[in-house]
Amino acid sequence: MLLSGCKLGEVFSLSGPQSTMETGGPVAASQWDLFMVTVYVTTGIFIVVGAILAYAQIKFRARSEADEHAEPPAEAGHGNPLVEIGLIGGSVALLVIIAIPTLKGIWYTYDVPEAEKGSAIEINATGYQWWFKFEYPGEIVKLASGGEAPLTTGNELVVPAGTAVRVNLRTVDVIHSFWIPKLAGKVDMMPNRGNHLWFKADKPGYFYGQCAEYCGESHAIMKFRVIALSPADYARWVENQKESARSVTAQSVADAALTPRVQFASFETKPGSTFAGSPTFDADPFAAWKKMQEVEPNESAALINTGRKLFAEKTCITCHTVRGHEGIGITGPELTHVGSRSTIAAGVLENTPERLHQWIMRPDYFKPGNKMYHGGYIDVATGDTKISLTDADADAIVSYLHSLK
Repeated sequence: MLLSGCKLGEVFSLSGPQSTMETGGPVAASQWDLFMVTVYVTTGIFIVVGAILAYAQIKFRARSEADEHAEPPAEAGHGNPLVEIGLIGGSVALLVIIAIPTLKGIWYTYDVPEAEKGSAIEINATGYQWWFKFEYPGEIVKLASGGEAPLTTGNELVVPAGTAVRVNLRTVDVIHSFWIPKLAGKVDMMPNRGNHLWFKADKPGYFYGQCAEYCGESHAIMKFRVIALSPADYARWVENQKESARSVTAQSVADAALTPRVQFASFETKPGSTFAGSPTFDADPFAAWKKMQEVEPNESAALINTGRKLFAEKTCITCHTVRGHEGIGITGPELTHVGSRSTIAAGVLENTPERLHQWIMRPDYFKPGNKMYHGGYIDVATGDTKISLTDADADAIVSYLHSLK
């Protein structure tokens, strides 16, 4: 409280994007209430014990040098049964005070309440090194092959506000942990074992998520986002996501000759800063996400189609799916509507043309050990280059990916 009015208050702020002290839903609120019960009880214990300790030190302190060396009286070590029984009884009472809301919280946060199960939506979340795949089993899309599959996104989970969401947690490799601090607590994704959690966003907003279990070299930057929309906006978003990838009518090839975007060499970061935020983005990430749903007014159809061709030629399609286009891979996130996402690289970078250009050119810098670079760009066994890109190539691919709204 004392620091809130000075510069140090900004450093030690308790209201950041991943703060558990600002809750956005009933599950997080229940966990916060339980935490505060524990704080109140332990604060009371501290005050009582501290007061008794201070009283004993003052009342029974040695008042002379003779007192310091005097033998204690025989009855001093006998103890007091009433005090001892009282302490045991008090300890049990305090444990009960904590245990009752703890058990209620465990039952409440374990699964969607019966009253809300009928309206709840179900999501399958799968952890990879190092990104999250989200599937909507209740929303089916048509494939070019004639088959069907659940609607799938990567690293950005869109849900309706005011509706319970049950998340089935799985992993394809190591142990991950799914955590949305302002909406729900941490639950592990265990190999060969199903887990789940549920949450509900009280109102539309933009929430930060994180893998909370050490899972390898880029664990600390395995992030994701939850975007809560009004029911009407959510319905519109689902219908758009079900559509196949957007195609752009070709223009003349001459239109594709553009100046390369900001390159990796000019990229600067501040010590200790996260990559994902320009000042505009950080000021209102929800507004930034909404802006990403709009089609760029000055996009170049020729450059987009050049990028689409390069996306296939550079074998990006072997790892990524773009429904309705060439991509059919499953190793990396689905990119059918990647241009509408506010972040890339599992929440590490804001999804701007410059950032996407930098990510495509140097994925190993932003996310060390990632499979896009080790195995995609570089042969892990030999160290030989498998995929090489020029700045012009990257610009074309960026234009193509950003056209996928």
